[in-house]
Amino acid sequence: MSDPLELEDFYDLTLLTDLAVSPDGTRVAFVADEFDRAEDDRRSSLFVAPTDGSRDSHRLSRASDASAPAWSPDGSKLAFTAARDTDAEIEVTRSPDGDGDPEPEDTVSEEDTESKDDPRSEADGDEDAENGTENGATDEPKPQVWAFDLERGGDARQITDFEEGAKGFDWGPDGERLVVAARDPTDDQREYLKHRREEDGPVVTERLQHKFDGQGWLDDVTTYLFVVDYDTRETERLDDAYGGGAREPATGLQPAWSPGATDGVVGGGATDGPSGDSDGSRIAFLSNRTDRPDDNYVMDVYTVAPDGSDLRKLTDSDLTAGGLRWHPDGDRLAFVGGDPENWYRPSEVFVADAETAAYESWSGDLDRTVARYGRLSWDGDDLLAAIGDEGLTRLARFREDGDPERTFGAQGRDRTVEGFDARGGTAAVVLSDPQNGKDLFAADPADLDDTVSRDDTEAGTDVGTGDAEPTRLTALNDDLLAGRHAPESRRFTFESGGDEVEAIAYFPDDFDADDPSPRPLVASIHGGPISYDAPTFSFEHAYLTGQGYVVVRTNYRGSSSYGQAFSEQIRGEWGPRETADVLAAVEATVERDWADPDRCFATGFSYGGITTGYLVAESDRFAAAAAEHGVYDFRSAFGTDDSHVWWENDFGLPWENEEGYDVASSIIDVGEVETPLLVTAGGEDWRCPPSQSEQLYVSVKKQGVPARLVVYPDEHHNVGDPDRAVHRLRELREWFERHDPES
Repeated sequence: MSDPLELEDFYDLTLLTDLAVSPDGTRVAFVADEFDRAEDDRRSSLFVAPTDGSRDSHRLSRASDASAPAWSPDGSKLAFTAARDTDAEIEVTRSPDGDGDPEPEDTVSEEDTESKDDPRSEADGDEDAENGTENGATDEPKPQVWAFDLERGGDARQITDFEEGAKGFDWGPDGERLVVAARDPTDDQREYLKHRREEDGPVVTERLQHKFDGQGWLDDVTTYLFVVDYDTRETERLDDAYGGGAREPATGLQPAWSPGATDGVVGGGATDGPSGDSDGSRIAFLSNRTDRPDDNYVMDVYTVAPDGSDLRKLTDSDLTAGGLRWHPDGDRLAFVGGDPENWYRPSEVFVADAETAAYESWSGDLDRTVARYGRLSWDGDDLLAAIGDEGLTRLARFREDGDPERTFGAQGRDRTVEGFDARGGTAAVVLSDPQNGKDLFAADPADLDDTVSRDDTEAGTDVGTGDAEPTRLTALNDDLLAGRHAPESRRFTFESGGDEVEAIAYFPDDFDADDPSPRPLVASIHGGPISYDAPTFSFEHAYLTGQGYVVVRTNYRGSSSYGQAFSEQIRGEWGPRETADVLAAVEATVERDWADPDRCFATGFSYGGITTGYLVAESDRFAAAAAEHGVYDFRSAFGTDDSHVWWENDFGLPWENEEGYDVASSIIDVGEVETPLLVTAGGEDWRCPPSQSEQLYVSVKKQGVPARLVVYPDEHHNVGDPDRAVHRLRELREWFERHDPES
């Protein structure tokens, strides 16, 4: 019998978060998060590993956090984003008054010093944010683009010096220039930002999208694209290449510079770039230029010549586009497109012709969403992408003619993809396994799918065999998990509301699912709701099962990965189906003798917290519950969170659909709650504002129901600091133990 993971083990966890395969496919760069116990901080480091598995990975960055690795076209340099102390080479050339302007011999033009930027994307958040004013002290370093010269060696060299920071960049085809997204405030805007940050001045805005989680209060500073010379750092702003819209804080501009024409000029875009050359390449980026960009989730694809001329719009303002990836020949651009008004519709793979600007979906009749893990990757004239498929993230091959084909049969149904990239004849895949952790693997794309197909009876679909096991490149948590409990998982299905619903159970170490003795159960509910659970390694799952709980994760109706019809059932009517499905999953585990009927508990984060509110208002099934970072009164949440466009798309406007908003709000039925309730919130959560948790807590406490409120100051819609992540798990365990009938 293995020893259980303890809370203190969380600090020894390593999490792989991003990856990029080199142009020749021989190396892969990746980012791994580690936890600094002394500083209570999450640190992100950059590593490089050979894709043949011939040696261990090599740590490149040690001085500070790193993200978004990108190889130069010839593979000799590796750029990344980091907030580090200013490069000494730049520092010594600053003007004596310290205003950041370089000396004349630095070759940066006067107008270049007017520009700068940036943040992050959907899910975690960074206070030094794109379009945001809630930044820290002005002497804190801003994210900039840095690069390692892998042939010459030495420390990374700072490439950009934007006053507002930089994030979102790509290499030019010559490897001598980069395109970088950066905020560029006017003099008046700069004065406002200074007043806000240094003097805690008032927030003043006329934006409809006035805040965004992780970024705080938004301002009206425009983010532009800049072409930056690698050697001289000279910058040129592309005035027609700018962002905008309610989704820009989540997506950014995602600049992507094409490899250039293979037979002359692509699309007639012959232009003289800043270097005076004419390479025929194009720069693609995202922007929303509709009449009311803050009132919709449109993100269009644009392209522009490297000198800023010849702006073209590729899409028709009917998609939320992202994930731009040029074909190696530079003649086609692939991207992911979702419905900006209906998030339940699966996102699709699109390909645009660079010359005609015509674009079409390659998703055919797949009816499965493109997953947020990994990148679209060209393999010849095919595209490889991760998709959500029946409670699993797996790979699929997309072609211009014919429907997509599922691939990588060697993955099986018991582990899931959580990262992907392919270049130079090599595919790199992050695989997460509940028992073995999360690691990086490499394979030849040809080995992912064979010509023979088999019927996968559990998935109910034909998939490529792809039986060749990929080469394992990392062993990030082997030392942590050696001799420690990590849970076995099992899928099971049950009927609910006329549908077959699937869930995944994680078991304690000494538990035999085929000859069980009932255990206490935690119904752990995923967020989204347009998301899904797949078998994955999770410290939380491992910790709770190590404490003796069976953990059940339900892919309730509304979850993605099962097709649009299954997901869209809850559109505009949140609550009843999710509640019924979670309760049905609990009863299914009780019937299997996996769970003690008197020792069932529930918890969920974000939409899982919302569903927990529904559960305790409708049922007394649980001995105790924890509603974490949720929304419980949608009318009062409208306009206080960052999701007003989403609410309108799902429910309409609150003054036009009062009943719909009330029916979706568990606070209306809070008088029925008798379940002891732990309520948690992030103090700076603008996705699910902390006032929502306070309202639920006070309403329950007022009735004499045992309740406890935990607010994490300065946290956004997540719990990022390791001390607080450990505190959260301790709170859950102690709350369930306190109200366990057998404790």
